[in-house]
Amino acid sequence: MSVKHPIISVTGSSGAGTSTVKHTFDQIFRRENITAVSIEGDAFHRYDRATMKAEIARRAAEGDQTFSHFNIEANELEELERVFRDYGLTGRGRSRHYVHSAEEAERFGVPVGTFTEWAPFEDKSDLLFYEGLHGSVATDTINVAQYADLKIGVVPVINLEWIQKIHRDRAARGYSTEAVTDTILRRMHAYVHVICPQFTETDINFQRVPTVDTSNPLVARWIPTPDESMVVIRFKNPRGIDFAYLRSMIDGSFMSRANSIVIPGGKLDLAMQLILTPMILKLVERKRRALA
Repeated sequence: MSVKHPIISVTGSSGAGTSTVKHTFDQIFRRENITAVSIEGDAFHRYDRATMKAEIARRAAEGDQTFSHFNIEANELEELERVFRDYGLTGRGRSRHYVHSAEEAERFGVPVGTFTEWAPFEDKSDLLFYEGLHGSVATDTINVAQYADLKIGVVPVINLEWIQKIHRDRAARGYSTEAVTDTILRRMHAYVHVICPQFTETDINFQRVPTVDTSNPLVARWIPTPDESMVVIRFKNPRGIDFAYLRSMIDGSFMSRANSIVIPGGKLDLAMQLILTPMILKLVERKRRALA
């Protein structure tokens, strides 16, 4: 953790909705005139698309049916840890971009499924913002979580997560339902052993729970809307959280445990604004006092 150069990490599985959460953070940064360096977890994949496909095939031929981007060894997590550590110490670092689409390929000038070159961060940022799969990883050899000052988990119930992933990958990436299902199955071992443990490290978890039937996510025609959902917000340390204020500001909310508040799904953006804005401002104000 760093006083002078704070770090915020948002962690969620593929299809969890971390991009939506990032949009809310961007709104807060813009409104509060905060300069954030944003990096994405995909930038730290170890392999480009073609090499990853070949590596999956090689491991499958050897009997390993569980290798995926969720795995520790499929990512440059030593580099991610180094970026977090260096930024916390100096306010500097580097990242790159993984190109997912033809539009991105045109913008960045490299083929789909490959990486841009590593490039240094812009100078004089207020904080570092990470969004991806491994922002709170802590193992015997890698500890990314220790360097983040505010750790957020985005954790929809698993059937909803699968529905969101299937719809996204079919619409945006042209995959079939069968191909996405195969990916989900291959990732389950690492989902249990790599992704889930991170949500005990996070300071706040946002878990969306649908109030409509999602019992067979493989045939769901629509993604449940926010108004067809509730969101459970869990605080690792509830000390200092003004739950009475949050309940008064968020109509339909209620406390389910001493550290958890439940809100209507359509109120998620409002809840995030109310909860996260003062936390972000506290990090930035602490930084500015330290630098002064």
